[in-house]
Amino acid sequence: MIWPNYNLMKNNFSKFKKWLAKFALVVNIYFLLLWIYKYPSFLRDYFRLKSLTRKTENDVQQRFPLKISDIYPQLFDNTGRTHFDPHYTYHPAWAARIIARLKPSKHIDISSILHFSTLVSAFVPVEFYDYRPAEVQLQNLKCKKGDLLALPFPDNSVESISCMHTVEHVGLGRYGDTLDPEGDIKAARELGRVVRKDGNLLFVIPIGKPRICFNAHRIYSYDQVISLFPGLELREFSLVPDDYKISGLIMNADQDMVKDQSYACGCFWFVKK
Repeated sequence: MIWPNYNLMKNNFSKFKKWLAKFALVVNIYFLLLWIYKYPSFLRDYFRLKSLTRKTENDVQQRFPLKISDIYPQLFDNTGRTHFDPHYTYHPAWAARIIARLKPSKHIDISSILHFSTLVSAFVPVEFYDYRPAEVQLQNLKCKKGDLLALPFPDNSVESISCMHTVEHVGLGRYGDTLDPEGDIKAARELGRVVRKDGNLLFVIPIGKPRICFNAHRIYSYDQVISLFPGLELREFSLVPDDYKISGLIMNADQDMVKDQSYACGCFWFVKK
């Protein structure tokens, strides 16, 4: 039996801690410098507003007392453009448009970003499932506890279902789930099992050069995604590419584009035939 070299492990861990401490120091200094750079303009604006308030009618001052104890500095929002996460902005918009077109009697969502279900429930009844149930109370929306590896639906029973930017995490332990190299395959199998004949699955996942970025997520090739659902037929493939600032969401994208991506967002509309 080969015993581990604990002294070597201890030394390596000590070196890692020192490197991490230096890295944290650099980050802290960077943000400190940013604050020093931004804070004077914040104070200037504060006292300028205070001066302008004094020149207005008294009722304005009474409505909004401007106290130094209430300041809440926001120093980095004065930008030329509104920043956004392209994956989580475009893919819910893509899916919502399909749901609006299909008008199912009910839509099931499995652990996608929650604001998708809250918005879609404005025009279609929605049930949202997560093993960490969301305590959201809205008309037309029910939030329930559910396990993607054992969905609470009979075979071939669900008319419309989505699972977006979720399966790539299953089995990596990020959210407290059990480590399982085939967790994503089992999850995809469950989704395919519950979709009824002519039913729809909206599936979103990172695509590009296949790899695991432990413990965050997996990234898939186009063919790997298709192989997850042997019983379903692809109706549409759309793409949020790496260079989303140029092209945005590419509807009905060419699958060959995926080969040139690193961390793109693949939007797959499957139908069970």
